[in-house]
Amino acid sequence: MLFYSIIFRSFQLLCCGQTDAERIMILLTPSSGFFQRTNKLFLSEQATGVQLKEFVRKNAANALSMANMLMGMASILCSLNGHQHAACWLVLIGYLLDLADGAVARRLDACSPLGAKLDDFADFTTFGIATSLLLRTHALMDNILCMCYVLSVFVRLCFFSSGIPFMYRGLPCIYSSAILACLSLLTGGNMVILRVTAVAMILFMVNQGFYPHDRVLESQAWKKVVYAGGVVMVFCSSFSPACVYYLLWSVSYILFPTSLWSCKV
Repeated sequence: MLFYSIIFRSFQLLCCGQTDAERIMILLTPSSGFFQRTNKLFLSEQATGVQLKEFVRKNAANALSMANMLMGMASILCSLNGHQHAACWLVLIGYLLDLADGAVARRLDACSPLGAKLDDFADFTTFGIATSLLLRTHALMDNILCMCYVLSVFVRLCFFSSGIPFMYRGLPCIYSSAILACLSLLTGGNMVILRVTAVAMILFMVNQGFYPHDRVLESQAWKKVVYAGGVVMVFCSSFSPACVYYLLWSVSYILFPTSLWSCKV
């Protein structure tokens, strides 16, 4: 279009009586309509790019929380259809996603009330409902234990704010879920071990003890290595080494929370 505009202007100049200087100035003057439209399009594309980057920055952590929730929903469906092995693995993937979403939100300065609510909903889905179904059988007492486990996660998420920066009150439910999922895989779903462990995890979650905030991706380098090792274990190893790895990781948080997992950046 620009080429045809210049040709048309050249023809006009040949037919008119302007001087050579005037002809050159007119020829070099852009067609206002075309260039205005081009400029508006360019500016709108720039604005769209900026808005897209801002949208991604604000919602990257929310996307991780949503992914965690999807892992929980998929784990629930697997448990209901008898695929216990897959259900446990999905809980462990949710474990990694939950550790990452808070770190990403703080790193991108994108913390928000919506993000906090999404994180709680995702935790309740994956580490409450989905994990409790790992304990479900046809026995009445096992079903009661499932409900008690869900209620303990609910109480832990809703009422156990410590009021101290970077400190939890009560064991974070992601660690109890990781322990149950790993034991379910390692023992082949041995219900005696799972029942005893579930009762212990319920007591840890509803107690008043303090645990440090698990800022794994924002702390010392060795903690980042631990997290990277967890990712590698999920996707690149057989289930037994991975389960032992996650079991040791979670138990160390319970037994040595201050000495190992304190939030020294």
